[in-house]
Amino acid sequence: MIICEYLFVKWYNLSMDSFQPYKPKNNKEKALARAFLKLKTEQESLNFLRDLLTIKEIEEFANRLEMARLLKQGMSYKAIAKKLKVSTTTVTRVAHWLFRGCGGYQKVL
Repeated sequence: MIICEYLFVKWYNLSMDSFQPYKPKNNKEKALARAFLKLKTEQESLNFLRDLLTIKEIEEFANRLEMARLLKQGMSYKAIAKKLKVSTTTVTRVAHWLFRGCGGYQKVL
């Protein structure tokens, strides 16, 4: 299993130049993106996240970012799943967006 994960990560890393930019579906999505650009400090970002999301949603998004960080460090899917108490399916989904998504995780990590 670890060899399969290693090969999967290597394959994804080879194709990292194939990120496709996300195209907003409407003006509301564009406005959301622009709202993030107005935030200057960590506290402003935290305040906006709390106004926008539930505590559970903030925790879930923070968990996804941590999964991406651990994946980028080379930790196995199984180890991440155990450490963060999530399924390997969830880790796989985050890995997909980390390595084949729009480049957002790569930009912030």
